Amino acid sequence: MKKAIFLFLLVIGINALANAQQNKVLTPTEIAQKNVEDLDKKLKLNDTQKSIIYSLTFTQAKEQADLVKRQQTGKSREEDVDKYYKMQNETSKSIRNVLKADQQAKYDKIIEDRLSGKSNKKKKKGEEEEVESDINGLLLAKPEKIN
Repeated sequence: MKKAIFLFLLVIGINALANAQQNKVLTPTEIAQKNVEDLDKKLKLNDTQKSIIYSLTFTQAKEQADLVKRQQTGKSREEDVDKYYKMQNETSKSIRNVLKADQQAKYDKIIEDRLSGKSNKKKKKGEEEEVESDINGLLLAKPEKIN
C-alpha cells in the first residue's frame, strides 16, 4: 500500500514538474490582445484606438515572430536584430500618434518604465525591492579574482 501511494505521489510530482517547465509561446493574436488590454486599463482607450493599436501590435508581433523563428533556425542576420528594434520603435511612435495628449503622457511613462525595467507587477509578500544600478557602477567596480 505504501508503494502504491509513493508511486502515485511520484507520478503527480513528475507531471507537475513537466507542466511547470512548459513555456507557452504566445501567438501574434494573443500578444496584440494582451497589449491592447494592458493599454486600455492604463489609458482608457476608445474603440477606434483599440482597433488601430491592435492592428499595429499584431503586425509587429507577427513580423517579430518570423524574425525569432529565423534566429532559432540559425538563419538570422545582424540586420534582423536592428529590424526587430526598429519595428518596436516605429510601432511605439505609431501608437503614440493615435493617443490623445493626456494619454500620450501616460504612454510615455509606461514606455519609460518598461525600458528601465520597472513594472507595475505586485510584489510577493516578503519580497524586497530590487536595487537599481547603472552601467557606470559596473564599469568602476574592481574585478574579483576567481581561484
